[in-house]
Amino acid sequence: MNFVVIIFGSALMVLVGGVFSMLYRGIDRKLVAHMQGRVGPPIVQPFRDVQKLMMKESIIPDGAVQWLFKAAPFICLITSALLLLYIPMFGQPALLGGFDGVPGFGDALLVVYLLILPSLALAAGGFASSSPYATVGAQREMVLLMSLEFPLAVSVVSLGWRIGQVTAANPFMFSTIAEHPIWSLVGPLGVIGSLILLFALLVATSGKGAKVPFDMAEAETEIAGGILVEYSGRNLCLFYVADIIKAFAVSALVVALFIPYNLSPLVGVGGPVPSGIVEGLFFLVKVFVVMFVSISLIRTAMARFKISQASWVYIIALTVIGLVGLILVAADLMV
Repeated sequence: MNFVVIIFGSALMVLVGGVFSMLYRGIDRKLVAHMQGRVGPPIVQPFRDVQKLMMKESIIPDGAVQWLFKAAPFICLITSALLLLYIPMFGQPALLGGFDGVPGFGDALLVVYLLILPSLALAAGGFASSSPYATVGAQREMVLLMSLEFPLAVSVVSLGWRIGQVTAANPFMFSTIAEHPIWSLVGPLGVIGSLILLFALLVATSGKGAKVPFDMAEAETEIAGGILVEYSGRNLCLFYVADIIKAFAVSALVVALFIPYNLSPLVGVGGPVPSGIVEGLFFLVKVFVVMFVSISLIRTAMARFKISQASWVYIIALTVIGLVGLILVAADLMV
């Protein structure tokens, strides 16, 4: 029975998560356009893009490593969709995080590792395409990947370390994080440190979303689309949907780590269905706020970085900022 629940629940979660991911991408494009003084595309444009790409032919370039060129989009989409199953969504526990007494299969650390896989698949597809533009884009993607992981890990590990001081349960399980929100464990100094960690995670979210100023791997005006320059039709559609789902999942990760609160007890809503609806809507609001701050505002206000600048931001600046946040949280514990 648990196996059946996981199978059907996974399909439903990927479907619902994919729809809201594309809806949020449409809202993001519309908001960014208005902030830049443009009209922008309609909110449903991502759905139209997917429909158009699915109707077009997938062309395999001469000289490409065909099996890897074809497999990379599927791997990227599957691993991006897998994130939706390990992160709490719509006010409900993560589908693969344990339910009805069944132990979970993953935690926040696993999600950090899973976030590597879509980028690896994207880079592999670029290297396999035999295009010099795609090769440059794939090299940039690998540099960004290596630069991003350390500050991302610092934020997650710092949070888990502090929660581990007050409970014997696994501090990286999302259920444990929800039971012990970081804001209820720290004093004034720890609040400042937690805000710094949140800032570092938001900037890392921008990089994981591969949007300006961290879109050097595609950079249409420099390397003609980079990794995706040789992709078309259904293969390009898979990469397109994977990118949208990954941005939604990373934003949901920020919510699960730093805003794991429920709204229904505060508004006095009871019952599984009404409270489920309230929590689902509250989750969508929190994810929208995170995406607006970490993706929409940043890419509206800034121009594209050079790859050396982006690497410095993550390896040096953001890592130091995250360590400062960790030090402040540790100092708050000692005080």
